[in-house]
Amino acid sequence: MANVISNVALVPGIYVMKIEGKFKGKMGQFYMLRSGNGYPLLPRPISIYDIGEESISFLYRVVGEGTHLFSQLQPGQEIQLEGPFGNGFPQVKGSLALIGGGMGTAPLLLAAKYYPHADVYLGFAQQAFGVEAFEAAAASVEVKVGGSIVEQVDPACYTNMFSCGPTPMLQALALKTAGTASRLYISTERHMACGIGACLGCTMRTRGGNRRVCKEGPVFPVEEVEFDDLHGV
Repeated sequence: MANVISNVALVPGIYVMKIEGKFKGKMGQFYMLRSGNGYPLLPRPISIYDIGEESISFLYRVVGEGTHLFSQLQPGQEIQLEGPFGNGFPQVKGSLALIGGGMGTAPLLLAAKYYPHADVYLGFAQQAFGVEAFEAAAASVEVKVGGSIVEQVDPACYTNMFSCGPTPMLQALALKTAGTASRLYISTERHMACGIGACLGCTMRTRGGNRRVCKEGPVFPVEEVEFDDLHGV
């Protein structure tokens, strides 16, 4: 159990929750969270948004009963969390672009802090949120509301790219990167139950065989990903 420090709505339905304590975690990893009363039964996997010396933060969208309960938590109330889980983004050298779409911006903030020279591209369908945190961390931030942020990215300019967002965005970026020297790593999404690879509920088909998103992922080199298996998730 840990205490909530703050739980603030950035825009309607999208919150940043800051939790007190000393926590570990790398860019692209996640925690399993559940409200302090232990309901619902299964915890929710939430990407690490930020980590401080005495706190950890999560960016989340209210989409169901579990996240609705999160949104009701007040400072001083308790929440259950376990982690960190998963393989996050790798350590790389050279130029770097961070491309996020919607809630896919969440796991990229730690990367922007780890690589302050990175160029950040953020795309949103209707309303931007959380941009100020990236502007405080990154060398440059480009924001697009409506349309595709992928149109603004030139893979030839970057040695590496990290991305997270809707599957169509990731697929468009993969096609744009094909044939270039840039290495693209994408964070994938799957429904999870345990977070430790035991239940096999988050298994994803890759070109190297079946992989557990919570264990071998959620970050994969794009050349391993079978995008047909991601649609509808």
